[in-house]
Amino acid sequence: MSSPEQTWISFTKQSGTIPPKEAAAVFSALKPIKPEFLTRGHGEWKGGDVNTGHPIGKKLHEMKWAGKTFRSTEDVDPIVAYDQDGQRKANLDWGQARLREIKCEDMATAAMIYDKFPIIDLFRYVSEDMVAGIMDSKEFNKDGTFYFYLTRLC
Repeated sequence: MSSPEQTWISFTKQSGTIPPKEAAAVFSALKPIKPEFLTRGHGEWKGGDVNTGHPIGKKLHEMKWAGKTFRSTEDVDPIVAYDQDGQRKANLDWGQARLREIKCEDMATAAMIYDKFPIIDLFRYVSEDMVAGIMDSKEFNKDGTFYFYLTRLC
């Protein structure tokens, strides 16, 4: 039987749709992280979605989502996209964010709180260079939870 970390990594490589309940169960089994885990190195992370069929995944692909940048716990670019030259740039329409620990399923873990939107992204450990994420939002969760992953660039 695969570990939760191995299963999450397999989700990132699958081309088909993953049942949301399966993604939820694996996310719940992953270990928490501290906010500082995300700011290590240059704090630049490449993003990808776990394909559960959530419409946010399509929107992020359309905006050429590149990931997130965590310069410190108080200075985060929550949405970084590729510009026309293929360079990573903060999408300022989404504002800034900060990192905190928030209790999720009886476990305190790193969370990114958007400044401009009612959105909280929660993170769990997959490896030293990958985290699993979920987006919690009153506005966007009507379609269910959005699952994603980040891979450390630096």
